[in-house]
Amino acid sequence: MYRILVINPGSTSTKLAVFEDEKQVVSKTLRHDTEELKSFKSVADQYKFRERIILNFLKRAGFELTDFVAIVGRGGLIQPVVSGTYEVNELMLEELKQAKNGEHASNLGAILANELAKAAGVKAYIVDPVVVDEMQPVARISGHPSIKRRSIFHALNQKAVARKAAFQLGKTYENVNLIVVHMGGGISIGAHVKGRVVDVNNALDGEGPFTPERSGDLPLTQVIDLCFSGKYNYTEMKRKLTGQGGLVSYLGTNSAQKVQQMIEQGNAHTKLVYRAMVYQIAKWIGKTAAAMKGDVDAVILTGGLAYDEKFLVKWLKEYISFIAPVLVFPGGNEEEALALGALRVLRGEEQARVYRGSENV
Repeated sequence: MYRILVINPGSTSTKLAVFEDEKQVVSKTLRHDTEELKSFKSVADQYKFRERIILNFLKRAGFELTDFVAIVGRGGLIQPVVSGTYEVNELMLEELKQAKNGEHASNLGAILANELAKAAGVKAYIVDPVVVDEMQPVARISGHPSIKRRSIFHALNQKAVARKAAFQLGKTYENVNLIVVHMGGGISIGAHVKGRVVDVNNALDGEGPFTPERSGDLPLTQVIDLCFSGKYNYTEMKRKLTGQGGLVSYLGTNSAQKVQQMIEQGNAHTKLVYRAMVYQIAKWIGKTAAAMKGDVDAVILTGGLAYDEKFLVKWLKEYISFIAPVLVFPGGNEEEALALGALRVLRGEEQARVYRGSENV
C-alpha cells in the first residue's frame, strides 16, 4: 500500500489530501486569511507560513511525515514540458521561487512538496502542470510572426479524465482520440490525439469561448480601440479580459449556480447570455473536431460547470452530439489526478521525468 500526501495550493487556500493507493482517505481545505497573505512580498515567500499550517493539520489528523512514501504538489508556472510526472529538482525550485515564468499560487506546490519530502526522506513530485505543451507545429502558427500560440490549459484534469474516458471506452489513452472540455472559471478545449494534446486554446491569455469571468475571443480592432481610448490603463484592460469579463461582465456574477437560479426565475436576459456561452463552447468544440478531421471517439465535459446538467450540459449535447458520444466527468479531480500521477511512478507503470528547463519540449 502506497500512502501519498497531495498538496494543491490556491490563492487563499491550500487543499490537502491523503491517498492510500487510489483511495482518498483524508481531504481538507485549509483557508488562509487574505490580510495575512498580503504581508508576504511574493507567493514563494508564503511557503514557511503554509508549511506550518500543513504540519499542524497533519499532526491533528494523526499523521507523521514518515507515514508517506511520496509527496506530490500541484505543478506551477515552469517552462513548457511534455505531459507526465516530474521529480522536483533544484532547477524547477529556482524558477518557481524567482517566479521566472510568472507568479501564481500553484508555484508553491513543488516548493512545499520538496520541503516536506526532505523532512520525510522521500521524493517530491509534480504532475501535468498548466504549461504541458504537446502542440503540433501547425497549431503554433497564430497569424502573425510576432505572436506565437502557447499551450496553457487545465492539463492536470484534462489528462486525468481523458484516461478515465479511454478506460470507459475499453481503450488506452494512447489509442484514443478525444476532445476534452474543462469548464470552470476558465474554459480550455483540448484535442487529445493518441495520448498527446496536439492543440488547445490558451485560456489564460484569452483564447476560446467566454467563461464565467473571462472575455474569450473578441473582435480585435474593437479591443485595440478600447486600449487607445484613454479610458483604461493596462491593468484595467487586462481585468476586462480576465476576471471582469464573461458572465460577470454581463450579469454581475461569476457563479453558475446564481445564473441557473436567475434562469429558473424567468430572467430572459440571463438565459440568453448563458446560452451564448454554451453556443461559443460548442463552436470551439466544432473547430477542434475539424482540426482532428472528424476522427473523434468521444467528447468529454469536465470541470465545475459540468455539474449543471439541467441547462449547460443539456444545451451542449444539443449542439455537439453529432460529433461523437458525450461523456461527463464533473468537477476538477485535481487531488486525485496528482495522487494517481505519483502512484504510476511508484508502481513502475511510468518513469518519473526530469525537468530540464528550456530543453523539455
